[in-house]
Amino acid sequence: MSFLKGLVVSLLGLLLFFSLSIFGDMLMLKQTLLNPDFVVSQVDRLDIPSLAEELLSEQIAIEIPQEVPQGGELVAEVLSNTVADLEPWMKQQAGVLIYAGYDYLLGRSQSLNLVISLEPVKDSLRDNLEQAVSESLPPELSGASPEMIEQFINEAYQEATRDIPEAFELDESLWGSEVQSILEQVRGAAGYFEFVYIVLIGLIPLLILGIVLLSRPVRAGLCRLGIIFLVYGALQYIGVFIITHLAGAQLTQFDLPFSALQSWLPLFLSDLFAPLVIFSIGVAAAGVVLIVIGIVPWGRKPIAQHQILEMQQALVCPRCGSQYAPGQQFCGACGQKLQRACPQCGAAIDPVSRFCTSCGAKLG
Repeated sequence: MSFLKGLVVSLLGLLLFFSLSIFGDMLMLKQTLLNPDFVVSQVDRLDIPSLAEELLSEQIAIEIPQEVPQGGELVAEVLSNTVADLEPWMKQQAGVLIYAGYDYLLGRSQSLNLVISLEPVKDSLRDNLEQAVSESLPPELSGASPEMIEQFINEAYQEATRDIPEAFELDESLWGSEVQSILEQVRGAAGYFEFVYIVLIGLIPLLILGIVLLSRPVRAGLCRLGIIFLVYGALQYIGVFIITHLAGAQLTQFDLPFSALQSWLPLFLSDLFAPLVIFSIGVAAAGVVLIVIGIVPWGRKPIAQHQILEMQQALVCPRCGSQYAPGQQFCGACGQKLQRACPQCGAAIDPVSRFCTSCGAKLG
């Protein structure tokens, strides 16, 4: 029977270890990649102006006619100023897009339909184009009339905004049926993810309770739980430490297409695993506490103190029954003499003693 109980406890401990491992990974995903607040914070950290300028730098040389001297420099300046002006707007719209997308993927909304007006982009581009031309007039416009300069700005603006629509519309018709099928699978997987996460929240306490109740004494169960927690927390922390440092070192060696991503990715990796690091440290600390509780004899009185307490309870006056401390010669209640002499060696002894504490003689 004890063998069977020990086998059940071992199986529960193994199941608890794997449950903690799965729950830790799911907790990390729930607080990072499946959390729109986390994604928005990462977008805010990203250097969007640098990324946008690098992304558009190759297009600048293609769009500018060769017969326009210094045209590339002019458009580069306009785009740089426009991207800088629109950075708060772009991050705000990115947040709106992220929250709408997550509501759809996580099943909080049944459809994805979002319209973002691009008029702020065109207005900022127009303002920066006029400012750039007024501050640094191209040589071909030297001595030109205001009407000709205005015509040049209008033509440049029309050329720059030719492929920019009035609004960006995000709906299910944008990506086609194949992508829509993948998104539906993701929505279904998100539902299963939430279900498993809730099941683990209820399963882990039950496993802990089962291990404690089946272990005798209870301290042995607490110690076993502490070992499971400590081993999981230590292994998980070491694994995350190795992954983050090796991956971080590899990312610095990769020649990424955009320098903004080069500096952002290591920080993103660290933030991604931060919840798992905190969870593993917390579980390991709980394991140490449980081991200490299971090993240290809390609430037990030391043997010497227990013996002294029994001795104090046994010393009572033979006349009135009042208790007295060892070494006391007279009773504080009735004045009875409390010590006598050993008939063998003459040493002073307590009246209740059955043997002499000096020579060991038996007393009558």
